[in-house]
Amino acid sequence: MSNQIPIPEILKEICEAKMPFGKYKGTILADLPISYLEWFQRKGMPKGKLGMQLSTVYEIKLNGLVDLLTPIRKK
Repeated sequence: MSNQIPIPEILKEICEAKMPFGKYKGTILADLPISYLEWFQRKGMPKGKLGMQLSTVYEIKLNGLVDLLTPIRKK
């Protein structure tokens, strides 16, 4: 098996992890505004795990799938 993080774990992480820097420092990744995520998409996502997490949040919001996170956030 590859070293990829399972999808449910990624979704859980983006509902718990906070932005470590910048204008939205301390904001839960899933709560970042789409405009901020679009800016990263244009400028380049950060390297590593944070970039993967931000890309995931961006895709979820872009595709109108925010409801996927509701059951995770209730836990």
